[in-house]
Amino acid sequence: MDFTLNDEQRLFRDTLRDFVDREIVPVARDWEASGRYPTEIVEGMKQLGLFGLAVPEEHGGLGADTVSFALAFEEISRGWMGIAGILGSHSVSCFMLARHGTEEQKAKYLPELATGQRRTGIALTEPGAGTDLQGILTTARRDGDDYVINGTKMWITNARHADPLPVLVKTDPGASPAHRGMSILLVDADTPGLEVTRDIGKLGYKGTESCEVVLTDVRVPSSQLLGGVEGRGMQQALSSLETGRINIAARSVGIAQRAYEEALGYARDRTAFGQPIGDFQAVQLRVAEIAVRLQSARLMTYWAASRMDDGVRMDTESGMAKIFASEQALACATDAMRIHGGYGYSTEFEVERLYRDAPLMSIGEGTNDVLRGVVAKALLAGKATLR
Repeated sequence: MDFTLNDEQRLFRDTLRDFVDREIVPVARDWEASGRYPTEIVEGMKQLGLFGLAVPEEHGGLGADTVSFALAFEEISRGWMGIAGILGSHSVSCFMLARHGTEEQKAKYLPELATGQRRTGIALTEPGAGTDLQGILTTARRDGDDYVINGTKMWITNARHADPLPVLVKTDPGASPAHRGMSILLVDADTPGLEVTRDIGKLGYKGTESCEVVLTDVRVPSSQLLGGVEGRGMQQALSSLETGRINIAARSVGIAQRAYEEALGYARDRTAFGQPIGDFQAVQLRVAEIAVRLQSARLMTYWAASRMDDGVRMDTESGMAKIFASEQALACATDAMRIHGGYGYSTEFEVERLYRDAPLMSIGEGTNDVLRGVVAKALLAGKATLR
């Protein structure tokens, strides 16, 4: 049993860490507060090849192992979680296209997605359907050699930059069960009828846009049907969300790591009653608790990532890691804020942003309560074991 990174993973992490410390940490608070889009950071991620994390090497990507994939999201989120969102939705979509796309679709999109020349996202959620994806109302009606899409999508990350935007639709609205009538269509950004109607205001997760997207009589060729077969959209989306849950778990570890760093530094530097507050046992207990939660979340996330690298089905493991790490991120951010006292509530200190970013981790890529049900059902059915 080996709990250490290999040399390649360690070099990758150190390169990312240097990039984050140099390009993200110094500007994150000011850019987030002003609503400035992080164009320069995106360009830096392109130069590092990070948009090709989930793209196979034969299509020009890094073809990164899943542990390295997790390391990328951990390190970037340590600097600014919103930046990780830009890369996260892109990577989930790239993974889905690489696994399920036709050879023509892969050749058309993956090389440019790998470099960041193209970027992408994934349009699943709707105003009345989030976790319950079978409840979507967006339809795609076959018309000759085309599909005509109508519907509305919500909370779409990268919506203003996605080209293509994979859209989950119902090609057979009357199918029972509903997932048998669901498909994914790849919609190019310049397609008439595709409109980003508004950006949704958020408590945290800033730096990337989250948008409402309206599709009105959007006509796409049948060649844009992911995988070339109708009725596979739900399975295609869910298989890609396994990696999405790894990236959410890793983002949570990044938030927890930054909370630990901020709490530790403040406990050493801040004085009260003539001594550093870190000399008080109550503060020591909180610092220790943050450290325990952080390292536990990190190890569970790396474990789930390594299981995926072993080639086994790991929806249970990724769900467990996402549940646990996201809960720890919120707990660590809260304790770091308490250690800072009144300053923890100030926008002049990093912990305030961590406290706003952390709650999303328990919601994104499947709410924790729903994932607990998924994990429990797998265990009870004997589809997953813990030994």
